[in-house]
Amino acid sequence: MTLLELIIACSILMILSTAAMPLVRITIVRSREAELRRDLREMRNAIDHYKDMADTAAFQTEVTSNGYPPDLDTLVKGVVIAGNKRVRFLRRIPVDPMTGQADWGMRSIQDDPDTTSWGGGNVFDVFSKSQGTALDGTKYTEW
Repeated sequence: MTLLELIIACSILMILSTAAMPLVRITIVRSREAELRRDLREMRNAIDHYKDMADTAAFQTEVTSNGYPPDLDTLVKGVVIAGNKRVRFLRRIPVDPMTGQADWGMRSIQDDPDTTSWGGGNVFDVFSKSQGTALDGTKYTEW
């Protein structure tokens, strides 16, 4: 009798764990998507902050840059403003949770809004290089 009860209990546990696996996978994807949204917002806010400071002439920029940073490393290294004070806009370039690399797609102000190739010159926007599709059906490159 005890062996039969043990087999039934193990069978029930296997069925329940099999049903829970898709929920766990979806939860992991949701957390990665939330991290991706947060990282994109953080980098875009840093670009906007750089642009705001450049527009107020807090530091020198190239005329052709339209006040946007030349690359993401400039946001980490920072710029020198009056009084030899260095202002940094990001502590580090975040790792893309979908690709696992700190390699982001960039768009310049001259590029089309939906392009996936960077025309160079300045960084107007960033996006994930992941070719995956989000849970809501959109591509990560469109975020």
